Order: sequence, then structure tokens, then C-alpha cells
Amino acid sequence: MSLVAIVGRPNVGKSTLFNRLVGTRQAIVDETAGVTRDRHYGKCEWNGKEFSVVDTGGWTSNSDDVFEEAIRKQVVIAIEEADVILFMVEASNGITDYDSQIADLLRKSGKPVVLCVNKVDDVAKVYDTYQFYRLGLGEIWGISAANGSGTGDLLDEIMRVLPEDTSAEDDFPDLPHIAIVGKPNVGKSSLTNALLGEERNIVTPVAGTTRDSISSHYNKFGHEFILVDTAGMRKKTKVNEDLEFYSVMRAIRSIERADVCILMIDANAGLEAQDMSIFNLIIRNRKGCVLVVNKWDTVTKDSNTMRDYDRALRARLAPFDDLPIIFTSVINKQRIMDVLDAAAHVYENYSRRIPTARLNEAMMPEIENYPPPAWKGKYVKIKYVTQLPTRFPAFAFFCNLPQYVKAPYKRFLENKLRDHFDLLGCPVTIFIRAK
Repeated sequence: MSLVAIVGRPNVGKSTLFNRLVGTRQAIVDETAGVTRDRHYGKCEWNGKEFSVVDTGGWTSNSDDVFEEAIRKQVVIAIEEADVILFMVEASNGITDYDSQIADLLRKSGKPVVLCVNKVDDVAKVYDTYQFYRLGLGEIWGISAANGSGTGDLLDEIMRVLPEDTSAEDDFPDLPHIAIVGKPNVGKSSLTNALLGEERNIVTPVAGTTRDSISSHYNKFGHEFILVDTAGMRKKTKVNEDLEFYSVMRAIRSIERADVCILMIDANAGLEAQDMSIFNLIIRNRKGCVLVVNKWDTVTKDSNTMRDYDRALRARLAPFDDLPIIFTSVINKQRIMDVLDAAAHVYENYSRRIPTARLNEAMMPEIENYPPPAWKGKYVKIKYVTQLPTRFPAFAFFCNLPQYVKAPYKRFLENKLRDHFDLLGCPVTIFIRAK
């Protein structure tokens, strides 16, 4: 899937435009309740095509002495990772020094750039937009992110310059794609080397992979899949804001082209905020997930340490806590095969098709025993359920009054599906439709 990054100096309306692009789409499609929404990342659909949007606004520093450098870092990272750069400026302020510096970087990048002039709220301000032709970035698109005027033409231009999606073009389209993701220094490179380093002749390069991502054909020990290696993620040489931004952008790339994601965390650090951010990306993209707790050999343990750690992790991950959690030491080659077995099991669940007859045989008695709550004296009657023909597990329940089925009952339906069918590691999407 293509990636569009919104760049520009602070206070030009990047977040406002971001929310306008992804807000409606989120409300319609993301029907899974309880998923934390990372405000820096979302998806936009226009004229039947979908692309990802990243807002770089949240990672800039407010300190004057590093202001210029912080903005520059964000733009450089966005140029490296994104397919299209949406460069945002403000009509009333004219061309600032920061605008000129960003424009210089964008002109040299060779990437498609869409120049967007915000806060064109009335006809008089249209004349203020013409000065931005001096930036040398081509056509100008005047919009008002606050009220939405001009955003339709802007989206048309984005769709025109978006490259063709080549993520699915590989030599093994029928094999599962498994991505190893996580923040820097959790052992992704070590796990990749441990999996691929023994018999190099079995590993073959795969054509058509995403830029700066290494994909390998893994075929040994009874497992065959495409391993999407994200070991090239920047190392943690210093802790600053652009590091997290780079990690999340790289994670977006890897997650979107995978079927199952192996999320690695550090046993000593636990599940930190950035780990949760990547986990939420996995769930929002409806990918299978295996959680790997690495460096378990460095933890002081007693007889109940693993059990207590497992419970604490599942409590933090709730409501989606039905996933495999593997405790490993990659350096010591401890439980590495368990990770592969778990990923294979999750992919099997992820791609399983459940016959409609079996679904109704299992679910209709559960619904009869615990029907949807009445709403304002109206009773909801669910007639039948079927699995939708999507890549991820999605189920449609048909009833007479779908608007009265609320999130708690959807959660009940999901739990009953998990009770009757093995959906370990797979986010489940419930749709309520009119009969």
C-alpha cells in the first residue's frame, strides 16, 4: 500500500488535514471497538483506492535552538520512506525560511511532491497562494483543511501521482508473508540471522519487494514462507523524537505487506509505549500477531515468573489478548522454533474459511441463549451469520435492526466465535448488517 507523508513547519494545519483525510474512513471501516487510535497514522480512501497517511506534525521540537534541525530530520525521513510528499504551507504567512529549506530538500529528492496551501478560506486569499510558485514545486493546490474546501481536488492530484502498488508482486504470492517488527535493539536482527544463517543456499532473494526491505524465501524444518526482514530499522544510537518516527514509518511499511507479524519486545523493558504503538498498527491493519519476549535469559526468574509476566502482558494488550506469547533467548537459540510454529499456526487461523453451516450451527444457539439487548422497546433478531471473503477473519451477522447492536454485544459475539473456532492470534472483525 502506498504511503503519503504530510510535511511542513508547525501550525500550518497538518493535523487538521490529517484528521479530515482519515477521520471519515476510520469511522466507517474500523469497527473494532477498544483499539487505541494512533493519531499520527491512518488510512484514506478516495475513488475506490486506499493509501496510508502519516502526519509528521507530532514529532517536531518546540525548542528554538533545535527547531531547524528537528524539522529537517522529519522531512528527510519522510522523503526516504514515503511514496508521495504532501508539502503544506500557509497562505497568509507567505514563504518562510523553513518553507524554503524544506522545498530545497524536496526538489532534490526526486519524489512526487504535492504543494498544498492551507487556510484559503475565502476568495480574497486565493491571490496569496500564487507567491508559492517561487518554491519551484509545480502546481499549487489551495485548500481549507478546517472546512474541507479544495480537498477533493487535492485528493485527485494525490491519486494521480501515487505510484502503482507493487507490494503484491513477488515470486511466491501464495506463501505467507511474515514480518519481524519491533523497536530498535530488541533482537530482530539476531532472530533473522538465527533463522536464515544456517543454510544459506535455501534462502533466495524475492523480486518486487518494498524499497529498503529485505525479503527472503524460508524453506526448512517443515516451514515455508516469505520472511520480511525489518532489521534495517535504525539502531538506537541516541534517544530522540525522530527515532520513534522513523521506527513507526518503517513498521507501517512492513506490517502492511505481511500476513502475520512477529512483534518482538525486550523482556527487561516490558511492553513500552512504542511497542503498543506498533501493536496497534498490527491490529488496525488486521494482521495476525505473535508476541515474542526476547532476552528472557537476562531476567531473574522463579517458578511463577513466566506465568505472571504472561498475565501482565495480556492485561496490557486487552481487549485483543488471544494471541501466542513466546519467551525466547535468540542468542542462546532458545524456543526459536516455537516462534515459527506459532507464526505458522496463526497464519493457518488467519487464512481459514469456516463454512456457513458450521458457523450457524455453533453461533445461533449462543445468540438464542443471550440475544442482543432490547433498545427502546425494539427487539433485535439475528437471522444468520456468514464469513466474509476477506484476507482477514471477518464475519457478518444479519438481523432486522443492525443499528441497535452496540459494541459490548459485538464483543460477546467475538468471544463466542473464539470459543468455538481457533482464531488464536487473529483480530476478528464483526459486521452487523440488515437482513
